[in-house]
Amino acid sequence: MMSVVFYSFIGFSQSPQPRVRLVSPAPESRIIPFEAEASTPQSPVKLALQAEDATGKALENAKFDLEIFTPPHNPWFTTDFPIVEGTKLLDIETIAPKGQLEVQTMLPIRGNYQLKVNVTPVVANAFKPIQQTLTLPVAENGVKYRNFAILAVILLLVGLGGGWVIGGRQAITPGEIAPQQVRLLLSGLIVVAIAALLFVNISAEVAQSQGSGHAHNHDHHDHGSATAAEVDNSGIVRQQGLQAQLLGSASATVGEPAALQVKVTDEKTNQPISDLLLNIKTTMLEDGWVNFASQTVTDSTGQFSWEQGFFDGAPHKLTVEIAPQPNAARQFTPFQVQRQIDVEGVAPPFMVRFISLAYMTAFVIVGLLVGLRLRRNLPLHS
Repeated sequence: MMSVVFYSFIGFSQSPQPRVRLVSPAPESRIIPFEAEASTPQSPVKLALQAEDATGKALENAKFDLEIFTPPHNPWFTTDFPIVEGTKLLDIETIAPKGQLEVQTMLPIRGNYQLKVNVTPVVANAFKPIQQTLTLPVAENGVKYRNFAILAVILLLVGLGGGWVIGGRQAITPGEIAPQQVRLLLSGLIVVAIAALLFVNISAEVAQSQGSGHAHNHDHHDHGSATAAEVDNSGIVRQQGLQAQLLGSASATVGEPAALQVKVTDEKTNQPISDLLLNIKTTMLEDGWVNFASQTVTDSTGQFSWEQGFFDGAPHKLTVEIAPQPNAARQFTPFQVQRQIDVEGVAPPFMVRFISLAYMTAFVIVGLLVGLRLRRNLPLHS
């Protein structure tokens, strides 16, 4: 049976069996989701998982299979990226010689992330396999609550002013169903409602197509320490008798994990090269923030595969630096292989947009009712 470990302020439940412990971030850390409008570049969250035996000793030569799922969908209290709610953010399988897995990933939305971890021994029967599900809470950014409160107050004041005007004594001329001020006010509210609806829908469509307009602006990005000969956006690089290839998805869709793979072979014999060091990094081209990063090694087939989810509909750059092990017989100068991944944005569902508009309308109506009641309860002066 799968045991469950909850990562919260009260810590991990004790267990006499082997377990996986979340070393980083620390339990007292407050993690906030990705903020697109942040004034400073954001860094991905570092996740460190440690496999331990019943005594707390690290399990060496462990094979990790980690899946990260975003918080479940909630249409009534949606997040900034509703499309990625309840989806797979990452699926990675790698060997940890010291029993510790480290990855860096951007957490796009608030809520409780589910980390499903399977740990098995590289050497058969070295230890009992471990299956756990950990929960990582991500708090909402306090700025969001402040902005929501400001918007709610503005909408309430608009409704309050409208109720005050409508509640006053107005003269109705023959043939009119309402006084002129009331008719002007209602007409203005209708125009505002239509404008808000158009803004919400047009903004969603623009966000969906925005990514396609940025690709041509990133042809001259700095490629780090690699030379021009070592960098080839085709995803295939031949260096020092080695051939490195980036395989898998060349494009992706927001909310759907993309299958990615790196493969290294001997250029002459076409034989796979195992146990090479890989530094993997996915960068959003437009703003330069890192979406995912990890250090791992190639397997016996000279490959490493993983699945990665994207939440921003814009081009990303996948970069893999390949290096030899310090004590390996075959030594070479580290080099990079890279490829661009075009990510297609997806507009929020109509129901999510409709609910957001309904909330804004509700604040105006509440203010309107309060304004009417205040005006009608106001004592008349002779």
